[in-house]
Amino acid sequence: MTALTLHYHPLSSCCHKVLIALDELAIEADRRLLNLGDPAERAAFLELWPTGKMPLLVDQGRPVPETSIIIEHLQRQHALPDRSLIPPDPDAALEVRLWDRLLDLYVMTPMQALTADLLRPEADRDPLGVARAREGLSSAYALIEHRLEGRTWLAGDGFSMADCAAAPALFYALSYVPIPPQHERLSAYFDRLMDRPSVARTIDAARPFFKFFPGRAGLPRRFFDPESA
Repeated sequence: MTALTLHYHPLSSCCHKVLIALDELAIEADRRLLNLGDPAERAAFLELWPTGKMPLLVDQGRPVPETSIIIEHLQRQHALPDRSLIPPDPDAALEVRLWDRLLDLYVMTPMQALTADLLRPEADRDPLGVARAREGLSSAYALIEHRLEGRTWLAGDGFSMADCAAAPALFYALSYVPIPPQHERLSAYFDRLMDRPSVARTIDAARPFFKFFPGRAGLPRRFFDPESA
């Protein structure tokens, strides 16, 4: 057993962000799959963290919530000196945090809105909200495409917390709004993300659960084959 426990679900994009970071930082944590659909399990989790949001890291009894805070905590308290997702230089660190937030707010959030709409009864769906979310993703893709000029990773030469945010956000978002053909840099960046060992391992662990993803029809067949689900 380790001092760290991660409450998570392998289908959650937010959880993927932290799982990728754990892998990149080579940190071991006890992983507890969280089933919020179980009343007793949900009640116990709410006692631990009243917002009910996952993932949640527990470090020697102390709850550490929110993906970006979890990753910073892991790096500061548990990572080896040669492992880093946030550079020590203040300006470079600020750049990482900026792009981490941009991916969470402008890719992850509209993607989650599209997912939530599919979970509603047909009569309660929000076509206007869906259209806005799709437009938001298209705008975000253009922003990232411009940013990637001359870059391998989002916030610098090395893989960072910003890329931990980008991988799951884009993975699920592309099932709703594919990358336009003119965004060649974004397309190449997505392929680099998917080839990153930490990302590939996280996606592989989630494969048995993709059949429950509301937007599964848009997932590339290399990640999800409906006929074998």
